[in-house]
Amino acid sequence: MCIMITGSIGFIGFHLAKRLLKDRVNFVGLDNINDYYDVSLKISRKKQLEKIANENEVKFNFVKASLEDRETLKSVFKKYKIKKVVNLAAQAGVRYSLQNPMAYINSNLVGFANLLEECRSNSVDNLIYASSSSVYGGNTNIPFNEKQCVDHPISLYAATKKSNELMAHSYSHLYGIPSTGLRFFTVYGPWGRPDMALFLFTKNIIEGKKIKVFNNGNMIRDFTYIDDIVESLTRLLKKPAKSSSKFNSKMPVPNISWAPHRIFNIGNSKPVELMNYIKSLEKSLKIKAKIQFLPIQPGDVPITSSDNTSLEKWINFKPNTTIEEGIDSFVRWYKDYYENN
Repeated sequence: MCIMITGSIGFIGFHLAKRLLKDRVNFVGLDNINDYYDVSLKISRKKQLEKIANENEVKFNFVKASLEDRETLKSVFKKYKIKKVVNLAAQAGVRYSLQNPMAYINSNLVGFANLLEECRSNSVDNLIYASSSSVYGGNTNIPFNEKQCVDHPISLYAATKKSNELMAHSYSHLYGIPSTGLRFFTVYGPWGRPDMALFLFTKNIIEGKKIKVFNNGNMIRDFTYIDDIVESLTRLLKKPAKSSSKFNSKMPVPNISWAPHRIFNIGNSKPVELMNYIKSLEKSLKIKAKIQFLPIQPGDVPITSSDNTSLEKWINFKPNTTIEEGIDSFVRWYKDYYENN
């Protein structure tokens, strides 16, 4: 059964694609290679995948297209007989959603609707899609648990991700599509996104520039290393969502259903104070950071913390990469990549 990864040369998509190639699993990668961040980094990821495919004698099928392109999407499903989908394509970034809201409507809502339609038309038997920890919005009940209400988003990005969960549930109910929504918590690691804190901090510290630290440093994040995310995804590919006998329609919770639809947090469950995160980075780089403290930005939340219990029980896996290990791995990659590119 052929797998499709959307956003296959994005950060998470690239790492999942790399794992599948090394495991000699056939898949189709789809990505529009947009210019939200450095396109050359995306092209480098694609070249890496082609190299790994050659080394493992596996064909890497890549399609350059957006989810908004319904006709191309339809042809891809038909040509490759797609039966499993990991949707990691989306317009990312909380802050950018304040500047360009229509990019989120088009990609995260229209594009996702197109994908659901193709899943329905082709009787897909496992849809895994990226949601986000940002859906917890104004919730201050820590750690975040999937049973909690998430009806108060503080960014359009978060609102589109919550919408994806509702859209997927309706297709699970109406058409029996097993769908699993994953609320990612601050994913980091090699080949990461240049707009994320670790990338920005590393670049500026090496260049001797100030790093911008918002909310005067009073931030806590559940940083989750990319390898732990990929291990979870590969296990979820083998375990599609199922209906739950525990669902109570008189006291409904959002994470389970009578339909084959599940919602899981996917985090490290070990929240880290941002200033301690920066100290670990300084130690890895062997350079002291110059810090510019600033107020919290619109759309940001001071704390994210994941209750990962449900996912750990479902796939029998618990993230185990420490912050120190993860940051060291990123720094080694960053130095190597930018010394050779």
